[in-house]
Amino acid sequence: MTWFHAMDPRPHAALRLFCFPHAGGAASAYRDWHRAVPPEVEVRAVQYPGRADRVGEPLVDDARLLADRIAEAMRPLLDRPAVLFGHSMGSLVAYETALRVRPAHLVVSGRRAANLARPGTVHLGTEAELVAELRRLDGTEREVLDEPELRSYVLPIVRADYRLAETYRNPAAEPVDCPITAVIGDKDPEVDASNAGGWAALTRGGFALHVLPGDHFYLADRRDELLSLILAAVR
Repeated sequence: MTWFHAMDPRPHAALRLFCFPHAGGAASAYRDWHRAVPPEVEVRAVQYPGRADRVGEPLVDDARLLADRIAEAMRPLLDRPAVLFGHSMGSLVAYETALRVRPAHLVVSGRRAANLARPGTVHLGTEAELVAELRRLDGTEREVLDEPELRSYVLPIVRADYRLAETYRNPAAEPVDCPITAVIGDKDPEVDASNAGGWAALTRGGFALHVLPGDHFYLADRRDELLSLILAAVR
């Protein structure tokens, strides 16, 4: 099994950036990020079980269990400073992983603070309701939702990931030791500056909140700006 994909392995990099995908996403969501970082940074995208090259493995719908497994696989790669970046559901998994591996920095994107997680019922919906949710957030290619075969592949993944996010509860969330940077889109229907600012209570280090133009998937158009923010925060 391959937990971390590096499109451009950089064995002498001074810093590793681990990227955690959103619900329904895979490591391929970060396939071009290595092009936008300097040579001293290696990008490693997390590949959750049950998708892409791990399609034969059982899906994991519990954030803590998933973080346990990711942290175990990540430890041999912590021979240099690590930054964890997660988008949407990936923020929860990155946060839980940070509790286990103590990275240099945690960057959470498009997600309210872990201690403010809300229950949800999308994972209990019909296929049509799941598709409607994906269309609303506009983060899934239209061809995937329109093609029955592709849809039958992606919807079980989406359902499991939504179950992970919507059943996650941590009202007394433990703070991480590293600084946290939170980033959101100014038109994101899922999160605003108030509940994203709640991440400040979950760090024993510094905290910063950045608002970029865009919706829930603002990072598709603002990749370079986002990466500049991340690297500036780490420096």
